[in-house]
Amino acid sequence: MKTLRNTAAFFVLFILSAGRLSADSVWLDQLDLSNTEQDYGKPRANASEGGHPLTIGAQHFAHGLGTHAVSVLYIDLHGTATKFSASVGVDTEITQKGSVDFSVLGDGKPLWQSGLMKFGEPGKTLEVNISGVKVLALKVGDGGDGIGYDHADWAEARFEYTGAAPVTVGAPREKAVILTPASSPAPRINGPAIFGVRPGHPFFYHIPVTGDRPMTLSVDGLPGGLSLEAGSGQITGALAAPAEYTVIFHASNAKGKDAKAFKIVAGDTIALTPPLGWNSWNCFAHAVDDGKIRAAAAAMFDSGLINHGWTYINIDDCWEGTRDTNGFIQPNEKFPDMKALADYVHAKGLKIGIYSSPGPKTCAGFEASWQHESQDAQQYAAWGFDYLKYDWCSYSQVQDKSLADLPRLEKPYQVMNAALRKMDRDILFSLCQYGMGDVWKWGAEVGGNCWRTTGDISDNWTSMSGIGFKQNGHEKYAGPGHWNDPDMLCLGKLGWGVLRPVRLTPNEQYTHITLWCLLDAPLLIGADMSQLDAFTTSLLSNDEVLEVNQDALGRQAARVAQDGNAEVWAKEMADGSKAVGLFNRDENEATVKVKWSDLGRSGTHRVRDLWRQKNVGSMADSFSAAVPRHGVVLVRVW
Repeated sequence: MKTLRNTAAFFVLFILSAGRLSADSVWLDQLDLSNTEQDYGKPRANASEGGHPLTIGAQHFAHGLGTHAVSVLYIDLHGTATKFSASVGVDTEITQKGSVDFSVLGDGKPLWQSGLMKFGEPGKTLEVNISGVKVLALKVGDGGDGIGYDHADWAEARFEYTGAAPVTVGAPREKAVILTPASSPAPRINGPAIFGVRPGHPFFYHIPVTGDRPMTLSVDGLPGGLSLEAGSGQITGALAAPAEYTVIFHASNAKGKDAKAFKIVAGDTIALTPPLGWNSWNCFAHAVDDGKIRAAAAAMFDSGLINHGWTYINIDDCWEGTRDTNGFIQPNEKFPDMKALADYVHAKGLKIGIYSSPGPKTCAGFEASWQHESQDAQQYAAWGFDYLKYDWCSYSQVQDKSLADLPRLEKPYQVMNAALRKMDRDILFSLCQYGMGDVWKWGAEVGGNCWRTTGDISDNWTSMSGIGFKQNGHEKYAGPGHWNDPDMLCLGKLGWGVLRPVRLTPNEQYTHITLWCLLDAPLLIGADMSQLDAFTTSLLSNDEVLEVNQDALGRQAARVAQDGNAEVWAKEMADGSKAVGLFNRDENEATVKVKWSDLGRSGTHRVRDLWRQKNVGSMADSFSAAVPRHGVVLVRVW
């Protein structure tokens, strides 16, 4: 009888215990929300992105996550959670424009989707069975219209579980695999096949060629006024009048030789291919100084990236000091001699860029160019600068509000362009005003050689992919001399002053470089050049990939096919081939297919994998490939 009572008690305890375990729950806001990746602002527990109580429609919530599109948060459920519930919507603190979409994914597969949700609308409740799910992803999209005002709430978000409690984790990260083959010891002449210079202005071009040194360089047909320094591979001089010349570069060493036709265009248009280089902001921000710029130039040279066509070393904000008694801008104490710095960079065979704003102050609060545009242009030219990034920032404080929207946006860039064009050297003009007023439609008319089409990029998947894949439709406004700019490359060690490894996964970095090359975007490295690892260097030194970006035709890619999260982008090349990117934006590996009919072609085509620099074969009608999560396969087809 005693044994029976003990057995009965055991079963009562077991049932009570089972009931207790099944009822265990945890609020999302009790977890570590710092793993949330989002395009703007920071995640907040129990508050909106703007710091107010969570409110959707007329309803207030005590618990939840306030975030901003585009965002994603991964939660490790250990396979023991049973239910996720929440109320979602655009926070009521936003009274205009905001529109988002929410998704819940289990092990990469969609479990629930909200559809489009707009500001002012009531929230939606969800209750999702997550039994057996190992990793849950909570994603907020931008509703298809950009991230402006997209304050999104996961309110009353709660998990029920029976074992270990859920914990947030970083995004999945695969092993870094280097696909770019090592450069051949035999010479290979890289870089563009065309170069523009204005008559009478200094000509400066470094022949980019890989291969073992010593190496002999020569040029057939070099026009009068130009000369080659054979040891360095630098062509300097000036061309007196408008003309076009086709010359032949030759390179030879003990392992072989190479030759390449190169067109020189003396005319009104520069930047006939997108600029390739480096910018100080994403790694150093306020901490930039003369030594860091010299170190970047030295690293560009010593690493051999110069021999793959990388050219510009650009100083971003925070170099500016005060003006002298005549009104000319002077550098601050971190840059003791700008002319000497520019000379140092030029001696490496590289070019140098500088930064300013059309308002009274730069973005970081330093002296800018308002009412000193002509003097600043003269100073940049006297120092020897080759590139100007001109950032909108405080111009909003002094803009002429009597003008209509478009003339008001154009005016500061027209003023600085006029000043630059009076100088006796070519200064590439980069407009930075974040895409306002559809700048891609008029940037070339105000003298822009490139223009930002977007806000600042961050080194996470939601930011990079959200910016890159939204460039479709801009392709008709880009071409030789004028390029769409979706912002800098997020690779290597960066951090905006506090260096850390990039948060993009290796596959996402392949997608980043591939998409920017297809987009004919300016390629500006944001990493600390002195700390490039082998993987990052391999991303920046694949000549067949860079050739897509530097193709002389200058035809930006467009999306030609889409199937869910699989996208195909294609770019016409000068030799009649097509460069094709097969992208997988999904959370799992997927097969992505391009039909030749998507490219306006038919029959059999030869296919080459550009990252692996390997022929794939001849394919009839189509080509398909297994593409990893957030990854890409880049091919060229003839």
